Amino acid sequence: MSSPPTPGRDPIAEARRQWVAHGWADAAPGMAAVTSVMRAQQLLLTQIDALLRPFGLTFARFELLRLLSFASEQRMTMRRAGQRLQVHPTSLTSLAARLAEDGHVERVANPDDGRSAVLVLTASGSRLVEEATAVLNAEVFEAIGLSSDDVAVLVDVLGRFRAGRGDFAP
Repeated sequence: MSSPPTPGRDPIAEARRQWVAHGWADAAPGMAAVTSVMRAQQLLLTQIDALLRPFGLTFARFELLRLLSFASEQRMTMRRAGQRLQVHPTSLTSLAARLAEDGHVERVANPDDGRSAVLVLTASGSRLVEEATAVLNAEVFEAIGLSSDDVAVLVDVLGRFRAGRGDFAP
């Protein structure tokens, strides 16, 4: 793991300066944007992983539990869960298996299609996701470190970016 940058110095701004100095001025803003998004993701995941560790959860497992908690009857087919979470079926199978081992979900045969499975949130999974959500809300989502106006702009800009890349249809 690399050491953090010297306080007060932005390594992405320096990289942008170097891009321009090496003749890539047209690409410099895009490089800075992509690198900033990637670094922001690293910072958020580091914080979130530390907060979820005491619960025995990763962010991906948390997302699956939270998704199931929102579903009617707290159950959902594996296929629908994978679509909603935008994860590969193999990754979802791994997430579900770990949560099932820990007793937080049950994987049952789909009564409508014997070839597929339904994930069902257990009582322990429901309690766990509520506790973890309270911590994430207090420590991350309610205290993201940006003004409400900045958050709205960020969500809007990233939403347009995602839609432009085919992530969803606006």
